Amino acid sequence: MTNPITITVDEHIALVTLDRPPVNAVNRATLAAIRDAFRSLDDRRDVRAAVFTATGTRAFMGGADLDSVGDRGGPDSTPPTDVTDSGRVARDAMWAITDCAVPVVGAINGPAVGAGVAFATCCDILLAADHAWFGALEINVGLLGASAHLMQLVGRHKAREMFLLGERVTAQELHRLGVVREVLPADQLLPAAMEVARVLAQKSPIAMRLAKDSMNRIEGLTLKDAYRTEQDYTNRLLGFEDSLEAREAFKNKRDPEWKWR
Repeated sequence: MTNPITITVDEHIALVTLDRPPVNAVNRATLAAIRDAFRSLDDRRDVRAAVFTATGTRAFMGGADLDSVGDRGGPDSTPPTDVTDSGRVARDAMWAITDCAVPVVGAINGPAVGAGVAFATCCDILLAADHAWFGALEINVGLLGASAHLMQLVGRHKAREMFLLGERVTAQELHRLGVVREVLPADQLLPAAMEVARVLAQKSPIAMRLAKDSMNRIEGLTLKDAYRTEQDYTNRLLGFEDSLEAREAFKNKRDPEWKWR
């Protein structure tokens, strides 16, 4: 079976591309490939940022492959021991993006449906093609989905409206809400996403990894606990030479030289 995920690395940026025509719908093997791809980036010092996109313009991710719904096993995983494990590979794939050591820019090249909404939400920064939309349509096909992700994306009441009615929201509306950074013609999307990734890749790789990990950890904490956690991360960062290098380069108006120490 051909791997539906490709990774190319250039100038410290990993381009992770989903290619499962016609609409990039996901089954267990595809989810496992997404999981493995993003986990593989964690220990790579040559990667400082990632871009996640898909081939074509028809869809970023067309949700679950309905022909595979109910599949509990397969060569990519062992059969679950109970009903709570049936979605494990999907969870692991999503958390591999959320917990990826480097920031992930989502280049949403078309409709993000069902699981596609969840995977988009797992990205750190979103850009979208002008024909893209986001839809939680599971209720229409006898399924339930990632409403928790949807609430993070659009807020409690809009998420309930979309989830219970099985409706969609345009990329333009999410841009208006501040969720999507830019909405662009399809042919301009990937270059714009790569440019955002280049900006990320220029910053201290140690600081960037600590910053992302810190932001993941403080979600859901009280303000007091969250800020204390951030202070702890700041103190950790100050122990690295690259922290001093960042300040020296800024003061002297020169490009920093990162040493990974």
